[in-house]
Amino acid sequence: MMASLPMYDWPEVRAETDRYWQTIRAALGHGPDGLTRGFEDHMAHWQRPDLLLSQTCGMPYRSRLHDKVALVGTPDFGVAGCAPGFYCSVLVVNAQDDRAQLSDFADDLFAYNEGGSQSGWAAPASHVAPLGRRFTRLLATGSHRASLCAVAEGRAAMAAIDAVTWALALRHDPAAARLRELERTAPTPGLPYITAQGHDPAPLRAAITAAIAGLDDTTRAALMLRGLVAIPARAYLAVPTPPPPQG
Repeated sequence: MMASLPMYDWPEVRAETDRYWQTIRAALGHGPDGLTRGFEDHMAHWQRPDLLLSQTCGMPYRSRLHDKVALVGTPDFGVAGCAPGFYCSVLVVNAQDDRAQLSDFADDLFAYNEGGSQSGWAAPASHVAPLGRRFTRLLATGSHRASLCAVAEGRAAMAAIDAVTWALALRHDPAAARLRELERTAPTPGLPYITAQGHDPAPLRAAITAAIAGLDDTTRAALMLRGLVAIPARAYLAVPTPPPPQG
């Protein structure tokens, strides 16, 4: 079987992520020796029949995966202003840019990781829609970290960054020091853990809960883990999906 934790697997916390997996594996009593990394096709990986555990994003879960995988639970990262297990997107701009209103950036270049991302695309697109706005000048970067760098380097005016990724960036990426928060989007359910359809998620849920509680304080703090939350699938499916990026 295969296991992966790809969504927050930064090199700076890779040792802690591996330790987390080994703690889950020990509590579960079985599983692969190590996490699978380096795969390029996330959708294919998430739909593997031998997938024991992975983490996906809310948008692909609701749009393509909810009837093809089993929902295990949602990790809680203690995001400020969000209920347990929920998160939001942080709209960041260059720290040298003194414009104060979101509308001031309406015609500027917006960096996003990919069109299938809840935090990088769907949340900010839904956030500006009530203002009668759409992001029309776009830079696709491939990752939140690349979007951060694009704004820090002046190649884009704004990006929407997953709040957990933003917290990691503030700790580990010098580019974050050249940015500032402009606004945050409304909270939505966080990035869920999944297993292959037909697998019983209950043992995994119990093992993850025990693993988080059993982590040493340093590892838990590095990964910002607070616990595991049971957010129902219907909460994910209720989140609106805006039109995809154009151009």
